[in-house]
Amino acid sequence: MTARVSTNSHHTARGMILIHSASAALCPHIEWAIGSVLGNRVQVTWTTQPAEPGAKRGEWSWTGPVGTGAALSSALARLMQLRFEVTEEPTSASDGQRYSYTPDLGSFTAVVGTYGDILVPEDRLRHAVANDALGGEPIHKALEKLLGVPWDEELDVFRHATEDAPVRWLHQVV
Repeated sequence: MTARVSTNSHHTARGMILIHSASAALCPHIEWAIGSVLGNRVQVTWTTQPAEPGAKRGEWSWTGPVGTGAALSSALARLMQLRFEVTEEPTSASDGQRYSYTPDLGSFTAVVGTYGDILVPEDRLRHAVANDALGGEPIHKALEKLLGVPWDEELDVFRHATEDAPVRWLHQVV
């Protein structure tokens, strides 16, 4: 199922919303949050999340103006008690984006290049190096955070909770 959003923008993006873990009571609120960003009603197919008793998981493919991924992530993060990822694929005019959220870690955002690599801005790297040099957070820990390693470690349990979990392939930009 793909949600379509009419737009005046010349650049349309597409992506995925992966809800890895949410209580059943939160599911209608999640659908409402997604629908309010996309401008149409959304009905996610929810399945049991084996990694967390009583939790549900679901996914939604979306299409909308470049930047929709950020709006979706913000709307979902306001609900706070869920684990999710939102991806926005790269377009001919923009890099891709990846947004991850867990209740314990909060939000993570990364720019994703055409080939799926996380692109870390120079100023964030310089800050990590300077912070390490001044006796702050060690550089290897800062780099792990810049690459989203803590979020991946927490979410991997939920991503791979069953062998029959669906696999989504990103589409190459032409």
